[in-house]
Amino acid sequence: MFPAERQKKIIDLLMIKKTAKITDLAKELQVSIDTLRRDLNLLTKQKKIEKVYGGVKLVESAFGESVIDERMVSSLKEKESIARLCSHYIQDGDCIFLDSGSTTYQIAKFIKSKKRLTVVTNSFPVALELMNSDVEVIMIGGKVRKTEKSVVTYEYLFNFNELNISKAFICASGITPQKGISDYNLEEAITRKKMIELSKEVYVAADHSKFGKDVTVSVSPLDHIDVIVTDQNLDEKYREEFRECGTVVVLAEG
Repeated sequence: MFPAERQKKIIDLLMIKKTAKITDLAKELQVSIDTLRRDLNLLTKQKKIEKVYGGVKLVESAFGESVIDERMVSSLKEKESIARLCSHYIQDGDCIFLDSGSTTYQIAKFIKSKKRLTVVTNSFPVALELMNSDVEVIMIGGKVRKTEKSVVTYEYLFNFNELNISKAFICASGITPQKGISDYNLEEAITRKKMIELSKEVYVAADHSKFGKDVTVSVSPLDHIDVIVTDQNLDEKYREEFRECGTVVVLAEG
């Protein structure tokens, strides 16, 4: 294996495991500790990883938000379980909105067999996933946000008021009972606000790590959200907080 291939493999492994011991990486890559250290030193200089006691971890992305490629492989089992449950809320003949995000992307995989289904989305991965299915896809027009592989909308390019969306499936970077749902990017937040406003039912699809966080941009208070779908790893204290404020939180089975 060439050094560049090893280094890519190291990043791929850390996207899944978050942190790794040097001995475990050496065993996984089948290289000596000395060889591995040279790769790790280079990745450290490139500011892609950082050293921690006994191992290494990925460097946190700027402003706290990881790029979509990283999130596509992190907490994958939990996101698949959330997506599977969300798909049960989607019926034949629905017109739905699938937000840009790693969890809503997983929903697209479970709805290909639905009949007369229309999906409105601003996510290139969602559109590509549905491309060879019978699902009708409407792509929102606007400016491409490359790191998120999404389109952030502009009113003069897309007539939102013509849409008749029955259900919106929204992502969130932060969820609290006090502040509702929030996100890091203003333009993404504007799109989500508009879709929440237009939709008859609103579902937030987010894994347990998003709870207890209130990040940069407010998207919506909880009284505009019908259901939050998350995974079984949600801490009991958050379950109790949301029960007390009357928000429906549904836990997907693994």
